[in-house]
Amino acid sequence: MPAAELRDRPVTLEQVWGRPAVAELRERLAGAAGPYEMVTLLEQELMRRLRETAGLGLVRHTSGVIAATGGAVTIGDLSAAAGVSGTHLAQRFKELVGITPKRLARTYRFTATVFSIDPAGPIDWGELAGGAGYFDQAHFGHEFRAFTGLTPTRYLEVRRRFLREHPGHVLDGWPLPAD
Repeated sequence: MPAAELRDRPVTLEQVWGRPAVAELRERLAGAAGPYEMVTLLEQELMRRLRETAGLGLVRHTSGVIAATGGAVTIGDLSAAAGVSGTHLAQRFKELVGITPKRLARTYRFTATVFSIDPAGPIDWGELAGGAGYFDQAHFGHEFRAFTGLTPTRYLEVRRRFLREHPGHVLDGWPLPAD
């Protein structure tokens, strides 16, 4: 089942692998000697299924480049380096990851930007946006709302309130507290 069909909706393992495959795996897990053996059996099954996946090497390599660059790479450069068309690369990503490589790059870039925000000090949103490679502050604001549902200013208010109300909380160093 293509991963894009699974995106944004809950599914059962039976819907993905089929009832017979899940029943067979359940039997094998039930016959395991203990939790360690059960985890080992599950890992083996997952690895077997991954080995059979066409295009996994391409997606794994490309996503590694996206991660290493923090999303600061063009999809055209990625597809040219891989020797495939942008369309082929996008299809493989949607099939195996559920999103396009462009969406993955946007996510990495946005995440790196949010992690760079220090809520304790003043923030120059234009400088932050430019440093992160956004075309302008408006583009950054649009991305921010798309990913969080908040404007950058509102995010900062929520983050600062969270830090005031929960000093020393385990989430204190995390960039996206719940509102």
